Amino acid sequence: MSLGDALSIAMSGLRANQASMSVVSSNVANAETPGYIRKTVDQVAINTGSTGTSVNVAGINRQLDEYIQAQLRLETSGASYASLKSDFLQQLQGIYGNPASSGTLEDTFNALTSAVQALSTSPDSQSARIGVINAAQAFAGQLNSMSNAIQGLRGAAETGIADTVNTANNLMRQIAEINNQLRTNPLGGTSTDSATASLLDQRDRYITQLSQMMDIRVTFNGMNQATVFTGSGVQLVGNEAATLTFNAQGTVTPSTLWDPQQNVFTLGSLRVGYANGGSIDITSQVKSGEIAAYLEVRDKLMVEAQNQLDELAASTSKALADKTTAGTVITPAPAPQAGFNLDASNLKNGNVMRVTVTDVLTGTQRHISIVRVDDVSVLPLPNSTTNDPNDTVVGIDFSTPGTVIAQLNAALNPYNVIFTGSATSINVLNNAGFSTISAASVTTTQTALTGNGVELPLFTDNGAAYTGSISASGWQITGLAQRLTVNSSLVSDPSRLVVYNTSPTTPSGDSTRVDYLSQQLNKSVFYYSPKTGVGSTNAPYKGSLLSYMQQFTSQQGAQAQTAKQVADGQTVVLNTLQKKFDAASGVNMDEEMAHLLALQNAYSANARVMSTINEMYSVLMQAI
Repeated sequence: MSLGDALSIAMSGLRANQASMSVVSSNVANAETPGYIRKTVDQVAINTGSTGTSVNVAGINRQLDEYIQAQLRLETSGASYASLKSDFLQQLQGIYGNPASSGTLEDTFNALTSAVQALSTSPDSQSARIGVINAAQAFAGQLNSMSNAIQGLRGAAETGIADTVNTANNLMRQIAEINNQLRTNPLGGTSTDSATASLLDQRDRYITQLSQMMDIRVTFNGMNQATVFTGSGVQLVGNEAATLTFNAQGTVTPSTLWDPQQNVFTLGSLRVGYANGGSIDITSQVKSGEIAAYLEVRDKLMVEAQNQLDELAASTSKALADKTTAGTVITPAPAPQAGFNLDASNLKNGNVMRVTVTDVLTGTQRHISIVRVDDVSVLPLPNSTTNDPNDTVVGIDFSTPGTVIAQLNAALNPYNVIFTGSATSINVLNNAGFSTISAASVTTTQTALTGNGVELPLFTDNGAAYTGSISASGWQITGLAQRLTVNSSLVSDPSRLVVYNTSPTTPSGDSTRVDYLSQQLNKSVFYYSPKTGVGSTNAPYKGSLLSYMQQFTSQQGAQAQTAKQVADGQTVVLNTLQKKFDAASGVNMDEEMAHLLALQNAYSANARVMSTINEMYSVLMQAI
């Protein structure tokens, strides 16, 4: 080996040591920088002259564990989803309150029942009457405020989606920009220089931040360029970034709901748009991350909470105001045509006639609920309309009275039921040899304070009667809790809490009506819609007003607690993965210091070789 070869080898060693020390210095300086990946120098051996071997710096390596990184992004998305969902459910739990504390919905309901019971013992007491009115107003006000707060949370979710979409678009644009910069990487492939390695760190940070917002999947090509897809496979980023759009709809109310049918939804929809003008709706496809949590809060969790309150408001109103009248028995000759006459003169949109039919041949008994509908566009009605799983529901359009009997016969022909009469006086008759009418009744909503029995319209739908009406513009029950008010006529004249007849006038000390109200509040039983999250379609919850209230309040508490436990669990998993990732790809100061010491020794050795060669050259020059 010549002295020139030796000098060349030592010089290459010094250059490699200098590059390695620079990388170590960068690692130490960025040890606390989020997303920084530890770097090492990629050194390759090369031949020098005929016998020597030197070293060359081929690039900078990122010590990245791609598998752990992919898992970390998956758990980052899951943790963001779980944490945000838990935050909203904790806020909802704050709205419902602790059942044992004062000022809760259960507390105001119990105060109402207590006030009614107090009036029952002193019907002629003016203060007791006013006490019932005040308690009813407090109950309605509690439902109003809780409903407003729930819609406020839905509105916050809608705003949150819009803000998150803007952030996601900025991240996607920056990822695409770095992808394009990587096309000019002079080393190509997976080898990088220092500047390119920094770009890759930056891009990985952006991708991880994007994973907080939605579930994503990432692939890489031979130029280290990343292509980002949604979890469902819709491309978000390549050499160009797609654009997420979200058309926030402003004020959120109980009747503003999202629906996959584009001509139905009344809330913002999430879409991916491309430069060629195409777009894809991904609202129902996002399964994790902050956006998924916001969508679930807006479209499911808070809608379910609103349904719970609406069902309570509707059931309480109906318990006090609805009057069920059994049909009048018809016994004409011949006897097989016997049946019942139903007085439908006071039947209102949403009110129900119930018929029990027994099949003569099989003995099978069927319960049929006939719902008055004044808007034919909503027909046919689903069986879930009455919440009773045993009901067969038939909607009949009463907007054209002359066709009501024909509609009834056509709709119920499969059950061998015969109808005659008119829209206001309906006869439901046996069908000889096929069916027997076992029972029939009409349930109507009372709107007058006197003259129609002890039933009392204590609560109204913002001044109008609550009848459960159904129309193309929506079902009356939707948002009822937000609109529930105490009947203004009762507020003006509390004596009507006791006086239910004016000819003759009910004595001021008569407790008949008050006893009825107390019984209905405490003992009336209803089926509740599975849309409340209580019960199921095949087995809906059935119970009193108080038991139903306790059921959904308890359920909300359990849901909030479960969500918190899931969020805490996700945080533990995320932190564990982060530690593994840091151990594999982060900077360890002890290792870097040990590496730096080894580099210093190597640098000294190369410098010593160069010094020795210099001395040898000096001796040779002196010998000449």
